[in-house]
Amino acid sequence: MICAHCQQREASITITKVQHGEKLEQHYCEECAPQFHPFSFTEKEEPISLQQLLSGWFSIPQQKNSQIEPNKKTSSCPTCNLTYRQFLKQGKFGCADCYGAFSEYLPKILQRIQAGIQHVDPNEKVEQDWRVQLRDLRDQLQQLIEEERFEEAITCRDKIRELEHKLNGGVSS
Repeated sequence: MICAHCQQREASITITKVQHGEKLEQHYCEECAPQFHPFSFTEKEEPISLQQLLSGWFSIPQQKNSQIEPNKKTSSCPTCNLTYRQFLKQGKFGCADCYGAFSEYLPKILQRIQAGIQHVDPNEKVEQDWRVQLRDLRDQLQQLIEEERFEEAITCRDKIRELEHKLNGGVSS
């Protein structure tokens, strides 16, 4: 495909614009593309990391009195000498010791980019939901027996057995 601007060189960059639900594409060579798009195109640059890409959306305030700004004593990792500002710019640590060096600032950063600061195993969450459901079903079963609604109680009992079976890892008790 030929460049839409110079009509001479091979187009290697496609710029897609969605306007009013309509998708518009333009194809440019590497020399013309920077004139029509705000991003820079140089082959010598390292690939951009996901953290760098998202940094504009989750930018950290650069105020002197910010709660997440380190003081002079803890501004770099003692092992790799990565500074806190370098970490914010790169979006990744230089070594394993960086976690300790910047540990007091990580919760604030993590809360900005994810739901919480603690890992929650999805399997544990499902199991917890099943336990709540099981408790509710047992309460419902007791109510159905007291009201002498035995056919509904049998259905409820079967649901309880099914959940107990799941909670025991599929092993019958």
